[in-house]
Amino acid sequence: MVGCGQLGPLLSVPEVSDAQTNDVVFVGDSIFALSGEIQAQIEENAQTTFRNYAISGAQLVEGSIADSVPDQLDKAFSDDPNIRLAVVDAGGNDILIPAIALDPNQCKTRWYRKDLSQKCKDLIDNLYVQGVDLMNSTADRGVDKAYLMGYYYVKDAFFKLDALEQAVDYGAEAFSNVCANSTADCTFVDTRSFINDEDIKWDGIHPKTSGSIKIGNAIWEAGLKDDL
Repeated sequence: MVGCGQLGPLLSVPEVSDAQTNDVVFVGDSIFALSGEIQAQIEENAQTTFRNYAISGAQLVEGSIADSVPDQLDKAFSDDPNIRLAVVDAGGNDILIPAIALDPNQCKTRWYRKDLSQKCKDLIDNLYVQGVDLMNSTADRGVDKAYLMGYYYVKDAFFKLDALEQAVDYGAEAFSNVCANSTADCTFVDTRSFINDEDIKWDGIHPKTSGSIKIGNAIWEAGLKDDL
């Protein structure tokens, strides 16, 4: 997930700008884009295909690895402005990429810092504001409904990430409030309760097939099946 330039698209399933059902769009980061299995599960349930603009490494606030999630949404509207439903995951890389490096935002708790730092809370509070702006933009441009995926607990594996649990909890509360406080008709899908370590790949971050199926079905059951 860490790199430079246009590494993100190289680690992503291909963009889909023309699908069987073009008014449903997926945007996000590598949770969606690395394997494409979450969208594939939803497409299997729906028996149709959807547009996809998610890119590995994407951030909610502009980053150097890939087009940001708002930029992805802009591209989707540029390709075809008739978007009825948007499925979104965003904000995870804004926390995770710095934490994997030197953790400048102090989002990992430590034996000497058992509670989440104010610096990390401030970062997530800013992501909340950016998330509300993103959801408001979907409503302003005529999207009927948005589904916002929340992040699960990552694990110690290739990277040491168990110490991010408090950041994940704080982020989940913030992004639940994104849906509650934006002008969009928005449903937050909380994945913390059902994704466990066995559902996560060797890198400690991305879902295995089992995890992707669970997430896809959770988004489906959260109301997407009724909105299609």
